[in-house]
Amino acid sequence: MTTAIDPVVSSAWLEARLGSGHVIVDLREPHLYLAGHVPGSVNIPFSPMSDWAVSDDELLMELPPAADLFAVLGQWGITPGSTVILVGTMEPPPAPPYALADAPRVAATLWWAGVREVAVLDGGYPRWAAEDRPVETAVADPAPAAAWAGPVEEGMFVETGYVKERLGKTVLIDGRDAGQFFGVATCPFAGVGGHIPTARSLPAPWIWLEDGTYRPLSELQAMAEGLVGLDRDREIIVYCGVGGFASAWWFVLTRLLGYRAVKIYDGAAEAWAKSEPMVSFTW
Repeated sequence: MTTAIDPVVSSAWLEARLGSGHVIVDLREPHLYLAGHVPGSVNIPFSPMSDWAVSDDELLMELPPAADLFAVLGQWGITPGSTVILVGTMEPPPAPPYALADAPRVAATLWWAGVREVAVLDGGYPRWAAEDRPVETAVADPAPAAAWAGPVEEGMFVETGYVKERLGKTVLIDGRDAGQFFGVATCPFAGVGGHIPTARSLPAPWIWLEDGTYRPLSELQAMAEGLVGLDRDREIIVYCGVGGFASAWWFVLTRLLGYRAVKIYDGAAEAWAKSEPMVSFTW
């Protein structure tokens, strides 16, 4: 899964390449984008109901229909040959760092759609602004790309039936807060505490430092290898509440650490709780 661009890029790296033809995508809300953004970036906001994800009465934040996603990408000039830089944000502490998962979630979605040259801006827009990098308020209007479509990466996102069949045969990682995993706190999406049987706890907030930048690669590697092992071809299924933190671990495991068989259980704890009981631990 080697690509020409590093999966995580710094503000200095991006500033040196402004105007080089990369597609810079600002994932923040429109009012934040209009107040100031990385020069040349386009605004395709991420939320559980957006161009990047769909939600209904059953499940939150699922993959959009492939045809809809391809249409949006073409509208913004994104093709399979594009180099895309994703600019996210973070919530001020002590809020849970849900927004930090937006960029890796979109990176996973682009990978699923066949766009391989994708990077996340380390620390997102808050770090860019804190370092006094150039900012503009003009709205970018790129030329649309020629229509294109798939194929998508089959098997990358899996459903409840697949997870049930693979229990005990795969490494199942729960990326939620440890309190939800152990049942001492209620998962707001599942409505109960506890975890899927055989799951191992690896909270996604551990991925980032307090300033929203990624932890050193050596620390991420130690976390992963301590829980999963050294075999980069071993199947791993990651899940969380609705699919955000799971995508963050997919990004780290696949793009940064070289694991080659990582799948995202997109329905996550929300879907599992509708079909099977969670396992709650007590002492």
